[in-house]
Amino acid sequence: MVTTNSSTEEPAEATRRGEVAPAIGLEGVAKSYRSGSETVRAVDGIDLEIARGEFFSLLGPSGCGKTTTMRMIAGFEEPTEGVVRLSGRDVNGVPANHRDVNMVFQSYALFPHMNVAANVAFGLRRRRVPKKEIKRRVDEILDLVELGPRAEHRPSQLSGGQQQRVALARALVNEPGALLLDEPLGALDLKLRQSMQVELKRIQREVGITFVYVTHDQGEALTMSDRVAVMNGGLVEQLGTPAQIYERPATRFVADFIGTGNLLPGRVENTDGAGPYRVALGSGTTALVASLPEGAGTGTEVHLTVRPEKIRIGVEDPGGELTTIPGTVSETVYMGASTHYQVALPGGAEVIVHRQNSSDATLAATRGDRVWLSWEPHHSYALP
Repeated sequence: MVTTNSSTEEPAEATRRGEVAPAIGLEGVAKSYRSGSETVRAVDGIDLEIARGEFFSLLGPSGCGKTTTMRMIAGFEEPTEGVVRLSGRDVNGVPANHRDVNMVFQSYALFPHMNVAANVAFGLRRRRVPKKEIKRRVDEILDLVELGPRAEHRPSQLSGGQQQRVALARALVNEPGALLLDEPLGALDLKLRQSMQVELKRIQREVGITFVYVTHDQGEALTMSDRVAVMNGGLVEQLGTPAQIYERPATRFVADFIGTGNLLPGRVENTDGAGPYRVALGSGTTALVASLPEGAGTGTEVHLTVRPEKIRIGVEDPGGELTTIPGTVSETVYMGASTHYQVALPGGAEVIVHRQNSSDATLAATRGDRVWLSWEPHHSYALP
């Protein structure tokens, strides 16, 4: 097993308090660029702490600031404002090659004239590590990424997934305090990408090194991460576990960006008691929600959101303490394990429903069919 061996001492104050400093800390970090006569705020004041041994993802659309944030951690960019800390130490102004982090890019940048073992050993040789130690560490890391039998192969003799593992091994063999990964699976096909997600999580768990992963792919972030920071417009919109991000998004952007969400405009009808609360959706339809945004009162405009897989679809009104809304199927898409329905509600809103194609499934709704949608109050929530 590869273990970390950071040369950076803990800050004296933290040590005296018996605390362990986070692997990475960002304090009010911002980055601005000049674009013509304008100043562009790529990162707009981020505060983050990433724990040692954590698999942490920066997730968001193109241009949200996630890669710029990672480049400031790596030392390829300097923050305009704020402080970047590694193991509690201020590293502002410290060059990238003197920081206890390594970075893996989407382009693997392997040396084509070197075999796998030589590619992995390159950084150790530059640091003049003794030959016996190089061989031990290279053999160890190649076994970890399951490439030991291909140590003598050239990169051109490897598949895309194997080349990615070589790039990962080359970064890990230097035993960094943290590994930064900038959309490293983007060049792989879907099936291989999904397989590598599982492999990356396994490797991270075994080496125990902090991984910071940049991606725009929600599935990748939810699959691998201990925590996720969802970024938009240079800001962190929500920070939490994958389950928290998916099940309880804090903003409309997060609800819409993570997975497939249904966002329905409505108006709060009551705020009495502990819920469930009624939200009018228009055309006489009402939904029940378990909670309301802070400060919401009767008449407050909100957006109700509910995940497609939480919605039941049937030909009869199920009744009971459920949200029940009639609709008309406007589209069906067979996906193998599930069927996706697009249902038009009274008033013109559209709702997406995902229904598992289980062995006892009897519904076979087609375009134009009248159906009833229903869900539990705690499966939907109102956003400001």
